[in-house]
Amino acid sequence: MVATLVVSLSGIGPSTLARCADLTGELDRRSVPVSLLLAPRKVGAGEALDWVRDRVRGRDALVLHGFDHSADPCHRAVSLRRRAEFSALPAHEAGLRLVAARAAAHRLGLATDLFAPPGWLASPGTVVALRRHRFAVCADLVGVRDLRTGDVRAGRVRMVGEHRGHLLAVGRAARRGGFVRIGVDAADLARPGVRDVLLESVELALGHGAEAATYSSTDSPRGSTRNSVPSGAVPASTR
Repeated sequence: MVATLVVSLSGIGPSTLARCADLTGELDRRSVPVSLLLAPRKVGAGEALDWVRDRVRGRDALVLHGFDHSADPCHRAVSLRRRAEFSALPAHEAGLRLVAARAAAHRLGLATDLFAPPGWLASPGTVVALRRHRFAVCADLVGVRDLRTGDVRAGRVRMVGEHRGHLLAVGRAARRGGFVRIGVDAADLARPGVRDVLLESVELALGHGAEAATYSSTDSPRGSTRNSVPSGAVPASTR
């Protein structure tokens, strides 16, 4: 069985744009597309938005990454581990934030039906809301869910710079033909060694025969498109 490699990049914005462009340029040279995790309220207009638009006209995929990443938006008492924006929301409130996030993305000329919650934590209510609002995919901490069929492709996302033994885990998953998910926050690319570890991880997976993909192509037939794109908007992926 051939392994699948998905690389995701979050934290995209004006202050991190140079690091984002540098990393994706290196990945382009390795023929690895990127899943761009975008919070519409955080990217703003200007160069960063133009860069995202250019990237998703190519092989990269746009993934809605919450609305504004506000911790505990409903002011509920939740544990420190579960303070991410969509980690504890009931379906109705998650739906309201999804509608707002999609509207904000639409105003930027972007559209996608792919979702990855901030912190990779999605409450059961969030999953219900995603289905109601016709999202196709939810990528969370431990797998990627096809929201139309209910199928889940298991595979833990490994954030570069947060886990010890990162290379060992990537190599093991790739050798076994598994689902290799590597993520990085653009802010962490300023830390010494993070960029190099990510690229080394990618090369390790590719060296074991992994096929590079995005969250828009991990469980759909090659060449298919499943993103709802309003008039004038940029599609999430044009594989």
